[in-house]
Amino acid sequence: MEDSSSDHPLKSKIQELLVTSGIEKTACYNKMLDYTVEIFETQGLGRDYYGYHNIDHELEVAYITLLAALWEKKLQKLNQSDVEYLFTAALFHDFDPQKSVDRPHEESVIQFISLDRELKKLIDEAELDIEIIMALILRTAYPWTGEFKQKPEMQMKECFQRSEITRDNPEKQSHYEELGWFLSVADRVGGYALGDFSVAMEKAKKNAHAFAWHQSIIVRMSVNYFETLLNNESQMCRRVLHALPAETRKNFMDTVLAFMKLRQDEIRIESKFEYENLKFQTKVDSIEERGSDGFINALTSIYNELPQPLQLQQFGFAKSVLDSNTLITTLRLSDDNNTIVGYAKGGPLENYQLYAGIKDENYGKKNTIFLEPIAMKLGYWGLGGGTRLRKVFSLLANTKRYRYLTSFALRDLIQKRMGSENVEFVAMLDPEHWDYYRVDLFGGIV
Repeated sequence: MEDSSSDHPLKSKIQELLVTSGIEKTACYNKMLDYTVEIFETQGLGRDYYGYHNIDHELEVAYITLLAALWEKKLQKLNQSDVEYLFTAALFHDFDPQKSVDRPHEESVIQFISLDRELKKLIDEAELDIEIIMALILRTAYPWTGEFKQKPEMQMKECFQRSEITRDNPEKQSHYEELGWFLSVADRVGGYALGDFSVAMEKAKKNAHAFAWHQSIIVRMSVNYFETLLNNESQMCRRVLHALPAETRKNFMDTVLAFMKLRQDEIRIESKFEYENLKFQTKVDSIEERGSDGFINALTSIYNELPQPLQLQQFGFAKSVLDSNTLITTLRLSDDNNTIVGYAKGGPLENYQLYAGIKDENYGKKNTIFLEPIAMKLGYWGLGGGTRLRKVFSLLANTKRYRYLTSFALRDLIQKRMGSENVEFVAMLDPEHWDYYRVDLFGGIV
């Protein structure tokens, strides 16, 4: 089996923790670690996968859970068996390699774990009860309320009845229910505790994709996410955070505060549009105007706010801005500086390398313009600027005699437009649901 530790920095950190943890079957847990990385990589869910729930997330949760559990063991709040169950459940909590959507389905995870022979062999080798592991994973269902809670809670009880350790033992069942809650909170803390705010924002954008959120609600929903965790699950959240190193706790709380500040900024911007007569203006920028350092720097700054997988020209963005074949429309504010806050940019389809597996019948015919993902500064989404940019760009492409426009968008947004606009799917991409579509510009402007 190929060693991927060099590609996954957290893997080596987990291995170091395992060595110092006192776990007797360290070799067995290292095999589990290798197997997890291998499965995620071979199923296309490695570090390059666009969604939030990739191998990085899986290892982050395993690392944070093990780190917190070992501290609790030191304080004699958990025993060695608890640590081993928590780590194993964390390592496999999103083990859904054949997912149809990015957000893992706990039921699919349980089914995969129970049927995978290699995994069962490793769990048996570690002398762990697979029923308890599945019960812990079921408890990570989110949110743990109402209908989202009912089915996994019932399945947890079934796991407990099948396990010789917990069958007809309410005290043991209660203990593992609490461990499951510990794992659930560690899952949600982990992704936002191992880096600065720029890392956290990138994760938030990926998580938004998993839930098919529009860009306009990313910050709002992120704030709600953290407030729910800190307020509704304050007891367990404090417990997990106190079990982590000071720097990790600080990373998490700094991230929470940064998202709250961004939300305040959004409200101020909305207020200016609503009550201070601030408006958007769109402009088609000439090749001469695009040559200034100020213009390129403004667009590059906005471009850098896009999630990495949507940065389609990562190593040649400035050069593409100056290409005479590139069409650009900018979104500006009606202020004294005519401040640029967004843009729509694209060019001939042949200038782009599409995702693997996408074949456009018009490629090479020079009749199609590709619209890159529309980009706007945080705080300006949801105010109608994206729609304005798309329409102006489409009109510009029409005047340049392009017959078709293609681009990527979330499936739900494409479907909503199909009723009123001349839009068709070209390729539907799973599990991302970030689909490639085409518009006939001669049949109506988008």
